[in-house]
Amino acid sequence: MTEKLYYRDSHMKEFDACVLSCVQNGSRFETELDRTAFFPEGGGQYADTGVLGGVKVLDVQEQGEKILHITEEPLEPGTQVKGRIDWEERFMKMQQHTGEHIVSGLVHSRFGYNNVGFHLGSEDCTMDFSGEITEEELSEIELEANRAVWKNLEVKTLWPSEEELSLIRYRSKIEIEGQVRIIVIPGYDTCACCAPHVERTGEIGVIKLTGVQRYKGGVRVSMLCGVRALSDYAVKQRQAREVSAMLCAKVNETAEAVRHLKEENTALKYELGEKEKRLIECRAAAVPEGPGAVCIFTEDLGGESMRLLMNRVLEAGHSLCAVFHGDSGNGYRYVIGSRTKNMRPLAKAFNEAFGGKGGGRPEMVQGTVSGSEDAITSWILEKAEETE
Repeated sequence: MTEKLYYRDSHMKEFDACVLSCVQNGSRFETELDRTAFFPEGGGQYADTGVLGGVKVLDVQEQGEKILHITEEPLEPGTQVKGRIDWEERFMKMQQHTGEHIVSGLVHSRFGYNNVGFHLGSEDCTMDFSGEITEEELSEIELEANRAVWKNLEVKTLWPSEEELSLIRYRSKIEIEGQVRIIVIPGYDTCACCAPHVERTGEIGVIKLTGVQRYKGGVRVSMLCGVRALSDYAVKQRQAREVSAMLCAKVNETAEAVRHLKEENTALKYELGEKEKRLIECRAAAVPEGPGAVCIFTEDLGGESMRLLMNRVLEAGHSLCAVFHGDSGNGYRYVIGSRTKNMRPLAKAFNEAFGGKGGGRPEMVQGTVSGSEDAITSWILEKAEETE
């Protein structure tokens, strides 16, 4: 049975151990030690990494009473090795996990909700609660959680006997067999947990709840603590400065500047839409009168305006109207319609002739093709006459 040094001292960065066994598994090696400070994956937290005897430790897994260190290279059984965990990573994880205890404890005491899921990922930390929490309520929880940080409370670890455990009210996401390890943050949380934690809440630095969304009848809350919260703030501050520079507004006034920009954009879109409607009328009026088919090529009317122009020409009495947007080099988007003909067979033949693709309803088809303006016009007009 491997001695779990991370329970004796969560801040242990280096240790000496004896290699008990080393078995190859694929391209990796599973190394067992007589003692370790490497925390294995468990409790929603991924494993520590680091170096063992000069060899990289990529993962750590617990199998029964064994703790297997997944290494890049083999280590000789019976030899003494020095282990060194990636302390920056470990400390960051302890900040997140201890912060989770405080938040979950506050949620449980205020709403009676249970933490039914916890995941400490490579980028953020999420907590799933069994009931709904509003953003306003979450802000209140966040403030209370940070008050717990500012109090710099001792994070206590208890190993109660069965009799002692029966007298303790504690949270637990799963049924636990054997010895139960209890983490206590006085006044905030008492919870069964297997992971390492900081020694005092002040080490967490800051707790930032970054989002809440409905999830499986409850909510999923995302959180950043300590180092991660600082890194996130740095990114957002840099982005805020860039946005403020582009808007020529103070950093704390960018929201109002964006609101004003959005209003201007909406007004310009409306103005542009009105001008485009007048342009459509002008283009439709320029089409010679008569019942024949019409091909129109345009570089300034795309998207929905192509369909509007087509309909306007058909309303004037033309049997077929084809509108093309683009150029011969990059290809054309097309909209072809008729009030009297089935456009589907024409579209199929048109696509085959010009390497295009598309389709639609009998009264209107759309797609893309490649070809010259003259060749496309000749083909459309010829086929339109054949179907008269």
